[in-house]
Amino acid sequence: MSIQSTAAGEADTPFDRARLDRLMEEAGIDVLVATSKHNVQYLLGGYRYIFFHAMDAIGHSRYLPVLVYEKGRPDRAAYVGNKMEGMEQQVNPFWTPTVKTTCWGSVDAAHEAIAQIKAIGRHGARIGIEPPFLPSDAWLALTAGLEDASFVDATGTLERLRAVKTAAELDLLRTASELITDSMLAVFSGHGEGAGKAELVDALRREETERGLQFEYCLITIGSSHNRAVSSQSWQSGEVLSLDSGGNYRGYIGDLCRMGILGDPDSELQDLLAEVDAVQQAAFSRIRAGATGAEMIAHAEETLKSLPNAACNDFFAHGMGLISHEAPFLMTNHPVAYDGVDADRPLEAGMVISVETTMLHPRRGFIKLEDTVAVTENGHELIGDRGRSWNRGKA
Repeated sequence: MSIQSTAAGEADTPFDRARLDRLMEEAGIDVLVATSKHNVQYLLGGYRYIFFHAMDAIGHSRYLPVLVYEKGRPDRAAYVGNKMEGMEQQVNPFWTPTVKTTCWGSVDAAHEAIAQIKAIGRHGARIGIEPPFLPSDAWLALTAGLEDASFVDATGTLERLRAVKTAAELDLLRTASELITDSMLAVFSGHGEGAGKAELVDALRREETERGLQFEYCLITIGSSHNRAVSSQSWQSGEVLSLDSGGNYRGYIGDLCRMGILGDPDSELQDLLAEVDAVQQAAFSRIRAGATGAEMIAHAEETLKSLPNAACNDFFAHGMGLISHEAPFLMTNHPVAYDGVDADRPLEAGMVISVETTMLHPRRGFIKLEDTVAVTENGHELIGDRGRSWNRGKA
């Protein structure tokens, strides 16, 4: 397909173009070549091709969507997709002035991206790529076809772009979190003694799917065990049950953990969950635009250390959005291996944080609350905040 020319800056973009241009300038990037499904989805305004939603492999290669964006020139942007996506373009045209739905594999996609960069005259440009999401065969094709270019890691640039959510994105995250909460409460109340882990996870999968979510995962514990894998273990009277689940709504992931009990919680269990919640509340109290993640973490950890079961407890916080751990990155290698590069940066209104406190009690088991929190100018908004006490199982 030939380049469709428009006046400079004329093309409308579904993202904050000024923010992206500024971030590209700071990173020394002239042309961005995005290849991760989540970032291409973001740059296209929410579109992800359904045929490759679950798996990328096809034939001898894999699906590789590519969005090419030149700094300050959205009129020269291009989307490179699979041959079948031509039908998608006919129904709901992509915003990019150039669309190339000619590919079946990763090398095909790389060659189309090279052709676009050459067609817009950006020889010797500084090309921003996503190394974790660029197959080696596509990388070799890019370096051979753009031998006069230099390459820059654009992973952080795109993470910064997505860090502050729009009102529409916040609505999607609210919906995801509320539907997960509804699904977990239905599983707690609908199951009783003898229900096995596999049965409970399958039930949660159905509840989430029937509510319009794409089920992502469920980590589950029963009784005194701290093992969150599916096994033959079943729920017995007096035992605790934790459900920690992620569900995807139109690309955005909700991630919450809630606790159940088969019977009535005794005073010790009430106190243990109250300890977990005290740490959560301490974290919430420090979340607002202008504060830092480090302040929030320090206050939560100080509260945790003051509690009777501090030795059994752990606190964690991370960003949420199109992926389950994204900017702001607040803690280093705890427990996921990345650097907490945003801990000392001011939080911004529109950022979304998952806040979680976990107790590994030696006798009573795995007790956890995980909440999704949106940063606001004056404080925070808890999303999907129901069911945070002990939820009773079916008698």
